[in-house]
Amino acid sequence: MQFDISFGNLINIFMIAAGIGISGLSIVQISKAPIKKDVRKYFVFFLWMLIGYLTMHLTRRMLEGRAGVGFNIAIRTVTFIEFLISGLMVFMLSLMILYSTAPEKNRKAVSLIFLALLAVHTVMLIVSQFTGIYYYFDDGNVYHRSNLYLVSNLTPVLMMAQDIYLLIRYRERLEKHVAKAYWIYMIAPLVAIVLQALYSEVQFVIFATVGAAVYMFAVITRDLTIKYAKQQIDASRIDAELSMATRIQSDMLPGIFPAFPERNEFDIYASMDPAKEVGGDFYDFFLIDDDHLCMVMADVSGKGVPAALFMMASKIILANNAMAGKSPAQILTDTNDAICTNNREEMFVTVWLGILEISTGKLVAANAGHEYPAVKQPGEEFACLKDKHGFVIGGMSGYRYKEYELTLGKGSKLFLYTDGVPEATDADKNMFGTENMLAVLNRDYGASSEQIVQNVREAVDSFVGNAEQFDDLTMLCFEYKGKSAEPAL
Repeated sequence: MQFDISFGNLINIFMIAAGIGISGLSIVQISKAPIKKDVRKYFVFFLWMLIGYLTMHLTRRMLEGRAGVGFNIAIRTVTFIEFLISGLMVFMLSLMILYSTAPEKNRKAVSLIFLALLAVHTVMLIVSQFTGIYYYFDDGNVYHRSNLYLVSNLTPVLMMAQDIYLLIRYRERLEKHVAKAYWIYMIAPLVAIVLQALYSEVQFVIFATVGAAVYMFAVITRDLTIKYAKQQIDASRIDAELSMATRIQSDMLPGIFPAFPERNEFDIYASMDPAKEVGGDFYDFFLIDDDHLCMVMADVSGKGVPAALFMMASKIILANNAMAGKSPAQILTDTNDAICTNNREEMFVTVWLGILEISTGKLVAANAGHEYPAVKQPGEEFACLKDKHGFVIGGMSGYRYKEYELTLGKGSKLFLYTDGVPEATDADKNMFGTENMLAVLNRDYGASSEQIVQNVREAVDSFVGNAEQFDDLTMLCFEYKGKSAEPAL
């Protein structure tokens, strides 16, 4: 049997070839579109399915009427793939509409319904291969529709009915032009069926499917490109604002060293490395008067911008209370009351605060749920001082904190830190730990305050390796040199 070269068949071949070409160009365009990678892959895969569907349809028409067992196997195979892809394309459209409308409830259930309908569609096509309930081929390998042919469209129609429901139910979540593109893709083939009934030789359905699909993806891609560009602008703005916030937060902490070059009685150094752009840890030190130095180490609950805002408020309140001449216990008590008065987010901060009488070395301190300080007395090594912990600041109003005294001799050192140091974690989920920290401190306890902080930071970095830093790393080292220290050069 010779290939049909009638006018209608030539038109069909032209439309199919044009559809393949247009779909291919759409793939190239979408592949270069500045949209999310997973969305781009989904669109490209859909269009490849469309090309596969058109190719199988064209191949079937080329093979139809060619007698022989080999041609029979080939035409049955391409026809099965053609029908399978048509169902898969409806399934992918349904997932796209489900993704776009994003219903809060039953989203997983609806996805499973679509998947079940696709599975039924596939099983029935396999059955039809052996029973001919949808279509069959005569001895001359000519394609014929069976009486139950319309049933082959039942599962795709059910999927599209669900699509229509989603488009109507969640229409306010879609841009009008995007909703229009979806509607055109679903309605255009139905209109084409009517036209095809009037002139059956031309496959208007093929033309309508390709045209509507290309239009739909062009509209959606353009919409996503605009949104992506806006997101990039917003992201750049946020990055700039976070960079500024990082600088502002850094400027809030003492960062010029040596901090008190005119004072030869002590040496102090501190650093803060946030896990994110901004963090919740903070340290502080300042002279209350000529003979009293206040030191603070604190850790706010949470991370990021909220913690940073809470950190700044806490730092200011603590400093104001300290400058009022209050004792460490009273400073924490009054700070706690002030924060608890307006703390709707129920955030809290752990604080170690000490006030040193510089002339005598007497240190009065209070601890609000913070890490134990590491203390080195003259002739001894660093060891954790198991001071009594009070409740966290911001956790309970009316709480009264207690304080304790510690005398620092000439050469004594104090190392303060947040939990980001002992809880630093490597790729195997092992924590750095307090014991490792003390070992590093005692490895060179005679070093300067700055060098001691750097030693611990280097040890933590080496331990963590390439693992992500999950917590802020904040440290402060203080050395008491005594009243008899030589003047600083």
